[in-house]
Amino acid sequence: MNLKPEERQKLLRIDHELPCSFFWRPAKEVAPDLIGCRFVKRKHDGELLWGVIVETEAYCQSEPACHGFHRRSTSNETLFGTPGHLYVYQTYGIYYCVNVVTDKPNWASGVLIRSLALPDEAEKIASGPGLFAKRFGLNRSHDNLALTSKNNLWLAPKSLASDQRTIVKTTRIGISKGQALNYRWYLKESRSISKRAKGDRCPKKSDSWQPSIGISHE
Repeated sequence: MNLKPEERQKLLRIDHELPCSFFWRPAKEVAPDLIGCRFVKRKHDGELLWGVIVETEAYCQSEPACHGFHRRSTSNETLFGTPGHLYVYQTYGIYYCVNVVTDKPNWASGVLIRSLALPDEAEKIASGPGLFAKRFGLNRSHDNLALTSKNNLWLAPKSLASDQRTIVKTTRIGISKGQALNYRWYLKESRSISKRAKGDRCPKKSDSWQPSIGISHE
């Protein structure tokens, strides 16, 4: 997204939201742009729970790994809906996977949020779709929910601290079709990635990046 300097400074705070136009783009454009953005939940007591997105995957109706590739159904209807809404489904009857709908209505397109890094918490607390959903208390009841502070769930722009990091582009995980597509992105300096690309070693703790509470006010 190309923003004027004054617009960018305004958006850096965690209480500001990504504009709706951010999501009205193909998943393969939105997915890498979400790396470094912050997923925020306002809890019942008003406290903000947040983490930095460090790993994403893109899915599109034109490729076989997408839930909407074969047909539109009641179970994947949300994926064909309005960009900027959550598409939440259950896998293996246990874990929830949280996606952000992208591109345009009536076209299945979305970004799976794979991993987050949370300030002052264990590195792997939200490493992988199931752990992310569990940490933020997300389930099927959040399906088709618009990402907005009015719903107590939103996406805040990247912080200055994560904006200049290295993003790795590689293949997706846990799929049987479309395996050759490089539709997964992750923050190289993070130790919270669910699975690194072949040959990419996890950085030493001293060389890694982890968010801190102060990032929310940059």
